[in-house]
Amino acid sequence: MLLENLNHVKNKIAEALSKRTEPKETGDTVTLVAVTKNHEAQVITDIQALGVMNIGENRVQEAKHKQEDLGHNGTWHLIGHLQTNKVKQAVELFDIIESVDSSRLLEAINTEAEKKDKVQDILLQINIAGEEQKSGFSPDEYEEIKNSLDAFKSIRIRGIMVIAPLTLQDAEEARPIFKEAYQYFCQLKGLRSHIDYLSMGMSGDYHIAIEEGANLVRLGTTLFGERDYSKN
Repeated sequence: MLLENLNHVKNKIAEALSKRTEPKETGDTVTLVAVTKNHEAQVITDIQALGVMNIGENRVQEAKHKQEDLGHNGTWHLIGHLQTNKVKQAVELFDIIESVDSSRLLEAINTEAEKKDKVQDILLQINIAGEEQKSGFSPDEYEEIKNSLDAFKSIRIRGIMVIAPLTLQDAEEARPIFKEAYQYFCQLKGLRSHIDYLSMGMSGDYHIAIEEGANLVRLGTTLFGERDYSKN
């Protein structure tokens, strides 16, 4: 079943790339991040055996337990909200932190990475839709921070992450948000080196996100089925 689901995703990614109306600054390939939150650690072994080496987790503690069982194979992405009191562990566990959503968090990650003599890859999460319940820099906050990023010597900014509202009735309604996110990516890429990721698109809308320029998508349910939230 997992192989069948993965092949379906690959076909849908290829179809979405073919629908782009013009070349994108994000390139013409898409990285698939397999989101394994609330699934058994075994699914990580299973998906990596099929060649998907990027693993996404929402919670630091869950990732810690899984890495204790499996080791640190592949590239691990933190895609959930990160509290500052979890930053030390996050820097230890994750290759890339996608959900950096405040100046305070930037400072905390930079401090912990410096202690570990590490340059931590991150994405800047922008709350384009302005959802109160969702994390992310507001567009105004992002404009304020983008020109002071050089102050964080132990952080490497790799790009931008965006989450479309989960309350949309139709995936097509997310298209304007993804279009705007792509403009943010292009602007940032014009200002800085190492900008190569535009992370947007989940199981319900990733095809639209890719059409609009996403080159990193975060998929869980589409690959692994429904999550078991009793494991929380």
